[in-house]
Parts: sequence; structure tokens; C-alpha cells
Amino acid sequence: MTEDFARLVSLACHDLRTPLATVFGFARTLARTGTLDETGSHYVGMIESASQQLDELIQELSVAARIEAGRYQPAVADSDTLVLAGGAAERLGPERIEVSGPGGHVRVELVTTDRATSALIQCALRHGGLEQVSVAADGATLRISPITPASAPVVLGQDLRDLGAAVAVRVIEAQGGSVSLDGETLTVSLPA
Repeated sequence: MTEDFARLVSLACHDLRTPLATVFGFARTLARTGTLDETGSHYVGMIESASQQLDELIQELSVAARIEAGRYQPAVADSDTLVLAGGAAERLGPERIEVSGPGGHVRVELVTTDRATSALIQCALRHGGLEQVSVAADGATLRISPITPASAPVVLGQDLRDLGAAVAVRVIEAQGGSVSLDGETLTVSLPA
């Protein structure tokens, strides 16, 4: 990605946030009025949810553009791999993610690394056709398994069919971490 194209993507992300905030804000206002029937409430809930998903996609594109342009400067803070794995399980469904291990201290940008962890796990589930994955948090490492042969290139961000996973790999590497595959296990090493 050239510097100009990265700036263009960043500008587009910035400009998309204003109308998206308007859509989300009015949907939330309508939901709180209490004047909608059941069908209307359902539709407004769908608009709110879709607005949040669009916001997350815009954030992913914005981070990717900053990384590609060499302008990504993570604001690192202390966290724990067990907390990251637990957050992903909470977001994606605890019945879908078996979390184990003692965890360990890491220094990462919290919001982007939290999203990256969830994105890699979700990609393993979605593109692997799996009902459940295991995430072992041991020290500064997360081990996600199983990774199917068909999903491996997607989870590694090599086959660009999943924006979240592709950006996740770049976010982790831009912070000094790594993502690698050993058999059916994805190893995510984070900076300690």
C-alpha cells in the first residue's frame, strides 16, 4: 500500500464515522423513546447492531492503513493473556471457546489487541467450520486450536478472505509480536 493510498483509506474512515454516528445515534434515540411496536423495536435494534459492526470495520481499516503507512504508534499498557482470551470468549460465546492456562503479563495496545485476539479466534471458528476452539493462555503466548488446513492461510492473513484476521496479524506484528502455525495450533506471541 502506498503512502497516498493509506492516507486515502484513513481519510475515508474518518469521513465515514460522522454519518455512521448519526445513524447509530438516531437508532438509539428511537429505541429509547418506547413508542415503537415490537417489529419497529426489532428493526431499530438491527440498525444499532449493524452500526456497531460498521464502526468496528472502519476501525479495522483505519488501523491497517496506519500500519501500512508506518504511522501506527500503539499506546501500550499492561494486560494478561488470560484476560484477552476471556474477553474473546465473552464476546464470541463461552460455549464456543474453551479457555485454559495461567495466563501471563503482556504490554500491548489494549483495544486493538483485544479485537485482534477475538478476530483470530472468530476466523478459526468461521473458516474452519468449527463449533468450538481451545485457547491456552500461557505466559505471553496464546495457543488457538484446532486450525484446519483450509482455514490456516485465512487465519494467518495470507489468504485475504477475513478482514479481522488480516488486520489482527498486522496489529500483533506491528507491536513486536508474532503469529505462526505449528500443525493445528496457531501460536500468538505477544510482547511482555
